[in-house]
Order: sequence, then C-alpha cells, then structure tokens
Amino acid sequence: MTDPTFPLGPEVLDPARRALGRGLCAECFGRLFGRMGHGLTNPGRAARIAEALGPLPPTTACPVCEGAFDRIPVWVERCEAAGVEYEWQRFSCGSRWEPETLAREESLWLEVGTSGGESVRSAFNRELGKRLEAASGSEGAPDRPDVVFLADLPVGRVDLTVMPVYFLGRYRKLDRSLPQTRWPCRACGGIGCDRCSGTGKTYPTSVEELVAEPFLRATGGEGTRFHGMGREDIDARMLGRGRPFVLEIRRPKRRTVVLADIVAEVNRDAKDRVAVLEMTLAEAADVVRVKEASPLKSYRVGVAGVVAVAKINEALTFATTRAIAQRTPRRVAHRRADRVRTRRIVAASLVEATEGRFTLELRAEAGTYIKEWVEGDDGRTDPSLSLLLGAPLTVEFLDVIEIHDDPKGE
Repeated sequence: MTDPTFPLGPEVLDPARRALGRGLCAECFGRLFGRMGHGLTNPGRAARIAEALGPLPPTTACPVCEGAFDRIPVWVERCEAAGVEYEWQRFSCGSRWEPETLAREESLWLEVGTSGGESVRSAFNRELGKRLEAASGSEGAPDRPDVVFLADLPVGRVDLTVMPVYFLGRYRKLDRSLPQTRWPCRACGGIGCDRCSGTGKTYPTSVEELVAEPFLRATGGEGTRFHGMGREDIDARMLGRGRPFVLEIRRPKRRTVVLADIVAEVNRDAKDRVAVLEMTLAEAADVVRVKEASPLKSYRVGVAGVVAVAKINEALTFATTRAIAQRTPRRVAHRRADRVRTRRIVAASLVEATEGRFTLELRAEAGTYIKEWVEGDDGRTDPSLSLLLGAPLTVEFLDVIEIHDDPKGE
C-alpha cells in the first residue's frame, strides 16, 4: 500500500526508471521528487520508489552531491567551531556550491523528466540546520537569527555572519558641547592629523560614544551604529523624556546582558553630560521606525532682542497661522541638499521677558530649523520671527524639551 502523501504514479515512476543506473545516492535519487508529497525524507522517498521498482543500484560516488550529505556531521563541527566565541540561541545556515554542480543537477532533471525536484542546496541547508539544531541545542530560525553559517563546499570552510544586537531607549543630553554621534575630522576624514591631535575627531566625544562604551564592554561587540529619532544641534540640550534612539552593536560576542547594570554604568560615567532611560532590547525593524518617525517637538528658546512684549505676543499668534518656507540653512548647506522645505510652528508662547531678552516655548513640526526661524538666516526662512518683529534677533540658547512620539502626540 502506497503512502497517500507520496503517490507512486507515472509522474514519479517513469522519471525514476530513467534515473536508475545513474549512480545517484539515496538522498539525490529521492530529491528528484522532493517537492512531491510530504511527510517523507528524500531517502524515504527513494525507499518507497525501491519498493515499486526494486532495490536501487549501489553507488560509491554520487555524481550530483559527491558525498556532501555524508559529510554533514563534519560541517556541523565546523559550524560549531566557527561560532564558538559567540553567544547564539537562534541561527540560520546556507551553503555555497560550485556552479557546475547546480547546472549538472538541472540537466539531470531535464534528462529524466521530473517536475518536482528539490535543489541540492535547499536540501543540504535543511539537513545541516536539523543536525546543527540537534547538536547545539539552539533553534534554527531563518527569520531572526543571531548568527548565519555559510558552508562553502568548494573551499571547505564555514563563513560566519554575526547579526547585530539592538537596544532601544531615550537619551537626555545635558552638555552643550556634545554632538549626537562621532564626528570625523573634516581635515583628515577620521584618519588622524595635526588639526585633530591624531584623534580623527572634530569633537573629543559624543552622545553615541558615551552611551556605547559600556554596551561594547558588556557585549564584547566590535563597533556601534547610533540611530536617533532626529538630532539636536550640538549646542542645544535634549531634556524632558529624552530623544528615542536605537543603539546597534556589531558582531557582539554576548547577547544576554543585564540592561539595568549597563544603564547605571552609562549614567554614572556620563553624569551631567548624558543620561539614558527606558532601555529595552530591540530589533532591526525598530531602526526603521525610529529613523522614519516625524513627531512634533517642543523647544525652549532664549532670544536676545529689544522688542515690546505686546508685539512679541502678536507675532507669535500670527506665526502659528501660516506655514514657513525654509531654505536649507547656510550652517548645514555643506552636508544637506539646498532646497526649500515647508514647516509649521504649531504652538508658541512667551514664557518670560526682561530688558533686551525673552524666552519662548514652541511646538513645531519635525525638521523645523528653530534658530533660523528666530533669526531669519539672511532671508532664507520666510517669515522669520525677526522679520515679523522688524528687529534683529539672536538665539542665545536652545533646548529641546520634548519629543512627542507617543500615539497621542504628548
């Protein structure tokens, strides 16, 4: 009685007869029909065909896989050796074959007339994954692996890709001399020169470096990428609940860490400069979400300028009723496309005013250049507060006091 999931009709038996005598191993013989039916291994398919056609001729050197499936235990050992320095609980695996082998297999399918063959690479990857799962106790997970093993059959080695680990959090920046990320020296491009005293950096450190160093020590990673939900000016503070960011650790040796201890270390070492909070494990998808978000932001701005309070209030009321056309500011024109962006000041209020100075609180759309909106940037922002007041203004300080990234915009 045949297995109902693998019917031995002419579509199987006719190609099988033509494949007899070609010296195929049981794996490769059964794989001629690997996409037909379910519930059987490829050697199991070969065995069911042998029940109908008689025993398969013995083979010593399969012309397709050349014994690769017999050597899977060796490849399992090579995978474990390649990943021995790294923590991995989820993995995926693949393989690289000689193009001639893959072409030879496709020619065989055409010659015997099978329409349900499974590729040698696909079958090898599956079997290697099953054996590696059993040997390591880790989970085969092609969707979100910690590591990826690539068995290079022609070379005889395993190439290891270690996937990054991600941490999501928020940071407050309290120091007006810190850039968000490492800023390579413009003179040498980060190599090191007299201008940067050999550091390769424009600024001694950054939010990224102060946050990343304890994470690198804890994970044994080889480097970082810092993904912020926008960025504040170097001389601006980031206050309130902080700015959302994702810290990406490249090639981590350890993935299981005590986040509370690392956060405490960051906040101790970077005291009065940077503070991190709400840190959790994250995924690659969080990078996209954080980078593409465009939440409203609230600011506190200190302005120098001699203007009557009544006139300031009148100008602020008017400013929230119309859009702003902002041409790329001169200060960032060297690194951003020169174009005009339309933005809005959503809310604006006067917090305090003294002789020759006043403080504003603003809520604006993402991407609004607040300093330029206040000062005018030689007419590149229209209308600017300076234009509305008819007086020259200078921003003395700027603080981001909230990123409104929650669903309610609060």
